[in-house]
Amino acid sequence: MSTALLLIDIQKDYFPGGRMELVGSIEAAGAAERLLAAFRRAAWPVYHIRHISSRPTASFFLPDTSGIEIYPGVAPLPDEPVITKHFPNSFRDTDLLERLKAAGISRLLVCGMMTSMCVDATVRAAFDFGFGCTVAQDACATRNLFFAGEDIPASHVHGSFLAALGAVYANIRTTDAILEGITAADR
Repeated sequence: MSTALLLIDIQKDYFPGGRMELVGSIEAAGAAERLLAAFRRAAWPVYHIRHISSRPTASFFLPDTSGIEIYPGVAPLPDEPVITKHFPNSFRDTDLLERLKAAGISRLLVCGMMTSMCVDATVRAAFDFGFGCTVAQDACATRNLFFAGEDIPASHVHGSFLAALGAVYANIRTTDAILEGITAADR
């Protein structure tokens, strides 16, 4: 059984100065960078997912803008695949599933942005395709939402979505716990 790291939408528009800044994006990217470094050291498979909006009403991830660029700390190496998507689910209308199957991948370690949208949609789809999933909780970020006349803080949005994913769809772990497990496996 083989595990791949899936880095979802860690793109410039989600960071300070971007068109859709998330709460905690810098910290989440730092945790994702640590996971990426561990996977690279172990020569384990890494897949970068990049969202480019195709909706006419989109306000971020617009084609031909710097906002679609992958954040420098987790930028792909030339031999690491970058899969472009146009929907929250990283499997929808992409070749991600075919790539993972061809590589013999059975488990995914997922991190990225937004917890409440693309991370959630991708993990649920991955589970439905039969992958075992782990989400690095501190290597994900989201934003405040508004619902039924109430402002919902990003920390509550993040926690609610991860709690739901953790009920059935994925193991939810910290980056430190994941890295500890990788180090133990390497011994």
